[in-house]
Amino acid sequence: VNEATTLRRHQECAHRDAYLKWAQNNKFVSMLPKDAKRRREAAAADRQPSIDGHLKLRAPNERIVPYTDALFREAAVEWLTETDQPIDALEHPAFKNMVDIAARATNGVQLPNRRQTRRAIIDLFKQNLTNLRKRLLVCVFHAFD
Repeated sequence: VNEATTLRRHQECAHRDAYLKWAQNNKFVSMLPKDAKRRREAAAADRQPSIDGHLKLRAPNERIVPYTDALFREAAVEWLTETDQPIDALEHPAFKNMVDIAARATNGVQLPNRRQTRRAIIDLFKQNLTNLRKRLLVCVFHAFD
């Protein structure tokens, strides 16, 4: 017999008494199917059902500092110096657009991580390359007309 469960069922039917005597003498827990089932049922009866698996820890509410122009100016200067940005980066239209979008957020802003940013840059590059190819193909076809 090559299946462990089949062997255990055979042990239980044909050799139960001898197996239980051997298990007791060797301080071994009986692995016979009915004994294992009885242990599982006893353990389940001792345990009270709970909803722990469904509960999630909530992050403590952070104190949100109210917006002021001075606080924003301070954060912008700190960002410029710590990331070694050029001073005119704050005047760039793309930066202003990003700040305007973030200002409309009601529950804070979630910034993309390094992997997400890298993927977005690669996708944007591929899209620009595809658009350039389309424009160049149109120019080539018009040149032969």
